[in-house]
Amino acid sequence: MSKISIAGAVLALTFATAGTALAANPPGTASSGSADFAKANQTFKVAPLAVCDVNPDAAGTVTGASPAVSRTGLKIGETSSACTTEVVNPDEFLTKTKSVAKGAGFDLSALAGLSGGNKGPRLKIAEWTITCDATEKGTSAGWELKGMSGWTGLPQNITPGYVHDVKATNGTVLAKAKFTDTVFPVPNDGSISMTLLKITFEPSSGYTGSITVGTVACSPTP
Repeated sequence: MSKISIAGAVLALTFATAGTALAANPPGTASSGSADFAKANQTFKVAPLAVCDVNPDAAGTVTGASPAVSRTGLKIGETSSACTTEVVNPDEFLTKTKSVAKGAGFDLSALAGLSGGNKGPRLKIAEWTITCDATEKGTSAGWELKGMSGWTGLPQNITPGYVHDVKATNGTVLAKAKFTDTVFPVPNDGSISMTLLKITFEPSSGYTGSITVGTVACSPTP
């Protein structure tokens, strides 16, 4: 089966406000993923992987890392993150931040283990990266997915919030995969949050819950 790679970016510009506005998102944070799903009397949970948070008060990098995890029907390789604050103009106290989460070896076999015509695909992602960059002028989020297999019918150009139906061999929708779910606060303060991929199981799969691959958020710097 052929493997595909896709990438993209979203920009959030800062809008002027009449008064002081509190950011709806943190200065910067990143995680490689998490999971909380169940079938019958079995529950499978993966706490947020490789979490890091920007320290806006000091230049430097905060890192996070998680070892490979394995649950029945789901494997995720080693993951890492880095949240960096850089001083770009010390005289004006201007900084910029970058929050990055990376992962490898995503393998969702739960749907492939279903029986009969309800058997689904084995979903794999070789590598993924999600980033959130912030300056005093605004923020932007970028992402990349490499070596994807089992994602039949997925377009090469993924628009923000695109939903992909994960289907069984008989055409039944077993799960919905939402790509690059981006949230801008209202009113817009220039901050942004993005979930690279969220797979939510449909009742027809026999599973409940969801799996998340890559999340970031960041706000304009002081």
